[in-house]
Amino acid sequence: MSDSHTTEVVTGSVVLAAAVGFFLYAGQIVGLSGSGDSNSYSASFRTADGISVGTDVRLGGVKVGTVTGISLNPETYRADTAFTVQSDVALPDDTAIIISSEGLLGGSYVELLPGGSPFNLEPGAEIEDTQGSVSLVQLLLKYVAGSEDTK
Repeated sequence: MSDSHTTEVVTGSVVLAAAVGFFLYAGQIVGLSGSGDSNSYSASFRTADGISVGTDVRLGGVKVGTVTGISLNPETYRADTAFTVQSDVALPDDTAIIISSEGLLGGSYVELLPGGSPFNLEPGAEIEDTQGSVSLVQLLLKYVAGSEDTK
C-alpha cells in the first residue's frame, strides 16, 4: 500500500511541475513575464487591419514591445494606436512604423524602422511616419483589374 501512495505522489508532482512549466511558457509568449521597464509611444494609422491589443511590436525581427491600445479618432477617422517599447531600446526621432504581415497566411505585427537621426524620441512621443496594413484582397483585385486593362 505504501508503494501505491509513493507512485501517486510522484505522478502528481510530475503533473504539477508540467502544469507550472506550461503556464510560465504561456506567460512568456503572451508577454506577462514582466521583463523590465518600457516606454509608451503612439502612432496614427490610416488603417490598422490585422492588429489588436497584445500584438507584437518588433525591431529587426525581434519583439521589443506590445500594442496596448487602439481607438478610432472621430476627427481624423484614423486608428490611433498606443504601444510600448522596452526602455533599453532608443528610437531615433525619424523612426517609421508600419503594419507588416508574417506571410500570406500569417498574422500581422507592428514593425519599427529606425532612421538615422542622432536625436531620440522622448517617451510618450508620437511617431509621425506611419504605413497602415495592406489588404491582400485589395492587391489581388488591383492585379486582376490591371491585367484586364492590358488585354
